Amino acid sequence: MEGDDRLLYDRSPGVEEEESTANFLSYTAGLGLAIVLTIASFVVSETNLLWAPGIPVGLVVLAFAQIGVHLAFFLHLGSGPDSTNNILALAFGVLIVFLVITGSCWIIANLNANMVPMSVNMPR
Repeated sequence: MEGDDRLLYDRSPGVEEEESTANFLSYTAGLGLAIVLTIASFVVSETNLLWAPGIPVGLVVLAFAQIGVHLAFFLHLGSGPDSTNNILALAFGVLIVFLVITGSCWIIANLNANMVPMSVNMPR
């Protein structure tokens, strides 16, 4: 098990031997799309292209498109059977981030709601 033989057996779980590697064209296309979506976000936020209440919705849609471009072109996350472990790991990470942010907002909101001015509790 020397040299090239070792490389065939030294793979992470779920990675097939014939798995295609990314090429220059896929990274260039991903970079181009990411740049276009970033510029579109600035254009939407700085111009009257969208109706004013629709600007946050437009930015959220562009943000999700940006996430999709990064997942597909840079992380090479696909829907094939060999990507199941990666998709589950990503979903678990998103769940943990959601729980941390939601829990933090909940705690901060409850702390803010329970604050009573000092003058109410002080005897005169």
